[in-house]
Parts: sequence; structure tokens; C-alpha cells
Amino acid sequence: MYEQIRFTEYLNLDVNTEKWRCHDCGTELISARENYKRGCLVAERMPEEIHNPVIDGEYTFAPDKDWVRILEFYCPGCARQIETEYLPPGHPITYDIEPDIDSLKARLASGDLVVREGKLVKVGQEPRRG
Repeated sequence: MYEQIRFTEYLNLDVNTEKWRCHDCGTELISARENYKRGCLVAERMPEEIHNPVIDGEYTFAPDKDWVRILEFYCPGCARQIETEYLPPGHPITYDIEPDIDSLKARLASGDLVVREGKLVKVGQEPRRG
């Protein structure tokens, strides 16, 4: 019925199935009513693996592993990196995208919104093509 909506560079929302999908390979991650990151493979990286010290000494301008952890989220189908988070140790994974699925589906069904090339467009405000 509807196309997929591109939410981020590597994350699509399949409105029909209400699922998050990898933009690259189409792998279904998890229900769009949940945090997409929970449908990804997760790698925790040590800050020193990514950030080299800028200077020698006690303060190196590199993140301290006692203060930050780095989480990388990957598609379980193609291993495309979808997101990265820098969090304090013990902090839960953030929930950064929570679309109102019911409202979105209602607006698509009413014709108020349409999906064009993966983008939501308000009817009457489509860009002119020259």
C-alpha cells in the first residue's frame, strides 16, 4: 500500500508492516513501536580504540573509559552501522525516534500525506519538477 519512509541515512520505516528496516538490505529489525536499536547487533567499543590521545599527560583530550562508553548499532542482516551512541557507563540505550504510527497511517490514508521517493510530503506542497 505505502512505500517505506526513510527516517535516517540507514533506517527506514515500513508503514505497512510497522517495522523498522535497514535501508541498505531491507532486513526487518523490530516493531516500529519499539526502539529500533533493540533490533540491532550492538558492539561496545573502548574510547581509546577510536580516539587517540591528543597530548601526553594526565589530560589527553581523549574520552575517559570511566566516564563514557561507545555503543555501535549494526544491521543483523548486512552489518551496516546504523547508529553510534556515547553514553555514561550504566546509562540505558537512548530512545531517539518514536513516530506516532497511528497518526501517520491516518494521515496517509486520508491523503493528507503521501510518500514520494522515501520522503513524506504534504499533499499540495510537492516540489515542482522542472
